[in-house]
Amino acid sequence: MTEQSAWSFADDRGQLAAAERRPARVLAYVQAGATLWDYGIRPEGIFGSGHDGAEPDRAKTGTLPLDTVDYRGAGDALDVDTLLRGRPDLVVAVSYGHGQLYGLDPDTAKHLEERVPVVVIDVGQARTLDRVAERFAALARSLGGAPVPDASGELHAARERLRTAARAPGAPRVVALSPAGPEQAYVARPQMWPELRVLAELGIGLVSPPDGAGVNWATVDWAEAAALEPGIVLADIRSNAVPLDGITDPVWGAAGRGARTVPWNPEPLCSPQAHARFLALVADAVEEAAG
Repeated sequence: MTEQSAWSFADDRGQLAAAERRPARVLAYVQAGATLWDYGIRPEGIFGSGHDGAEPDRAKTGTLPLDTVDYRGAGDALDVDTLLRGRPDLVVAVSYGHGQLYGLDPDTAKHLEERVPVVVIDVGQARTLDRVAERFAALARSLGGAPVPDASGELHAARERLRTAARAPGAPRVVALSPAGPEQAYVARPQMWPELRVLAELGIGLVSPPDGAGVNWATVDWAEAAALEPGIVLADIRSNAVPLDGITDPVWGAAGRGARTVPWNPEPLCSPQAHARFLALVADAVEEAAG
């Protein structure tokens, strides 16, 4: 891509971010920054959400070179001056609908937009994962990035491999969950998560928790989680989740010993190669369980 005299990008709020030249110093929410890096765009900085801490969550950072990308912090540690300390000329944020910048206080977001162009990509439940990926790809292209050669081919192959595995006799039941503590788990409602809907479309037998409170998650005790009889557990590996291997509930222990565990980041990177890696992990577990 040749240098442009002007740059603009219409984000998922319908707002146009514009600059006199293509931005070169990008500050991004960690999920967005890690996705853009897969297209060759190195953010100058990243920031987290209220779930994150003083250090970046390695479950979300993909292959970002954290030795050269400044982590601004998360939650209450984020103010406009902190966010702008690296002199970014563009901020890339994500939203779960309604245009709210995820991870930022609304007042902080308002003052940030008064100082620097902001692009928001909607990663909410109303979007398909393919559509989210298309939007990140379009943004990356506008910033001078490009997909890794053969990444789309690898993704197509991973999808077909998983589709074939899901058709095999004895394909396992799959439960996606986030350990909340020694007494409770959050079990994902698969239809509310774009990445899980992809698995369902490929034929994976995702188990839904009982109806009740919670739009995205159902809160259950570990005996109720065990009653879902998972053959594969997609376990949330973000830093705010309790490690699954630290759960000592005896009823869950008996069920968990018979299940294969696949690491799952509910805030997935949206590049073809990152999605292909996740599908390959699921395919490994399905093939082993069915074999």
